Amino acid sequence: MKTLMISLKIFLFFTILTGVVYPLVVTGIAQLVFPAKANGSLILSGGRVIGSELIGQQFNSLVYFTSRPSAVSYYPLPSGGSNLGLTNVKLKKFADSCRTRFLEFNHLDSLTLIPAEMIFASASGLDPHISPAAALLMAERVAMARNFSKTQKLQLEKCIHQLTEPPQFLFLGEERINVLLLNLATDKIK
Repeated sequence: MKTLMISLKIFLFFTILTGVVYPLVVTGIAQLVFPAKANGSLILSGGRVIGSELIGQQFNSLVYFTSRPSAVSYYPLPSGGSNLGLTNVKLKKFADSCRTRFLEFNHLDSLTLIPAEMIFASASGLDPHISPAAALLMAERVAMARNFSKTQKLQLEKCIHQLTEPPQFLFLGEERINVLLLNLATDKIK
């Protein structure tokens, strides 16, 4: 009985320590040090949340830049890739349909070299970034859909270059652009 009581006390102590105290301390520190990131890097417009810098969204309108394909239809709860291997017929069909859709949607020639992220879904299915090359391929379509003048087209290309993020720590990954931030900047072009 004595051993059982000691075991229960230790169990309760560590349950409170790791289940209550530790999460509260970590949450408190995160709120103090980087509150925006701790709260999901939410983007507000007109006082309401329109998205997050960290989670990709689907954009189907001609007036917006489109995100990369998602294996989970941009639904964050079951995030993940398709886990299809390179020799899988379903992956080939998915890639072919994404390539065809990208070419048609952006009115591009069939010989156009399309960046891989516009053909294949990311591992999470929620990647909010595309490459500058993909954005530049979509720029003409977006400009035409918005009836932009030559000056506005130049502003759009300038937005693409200004919003291009370097590789993380200058050597991890590739240059990238957050699609939601790019679309918001495009909305502001007068």
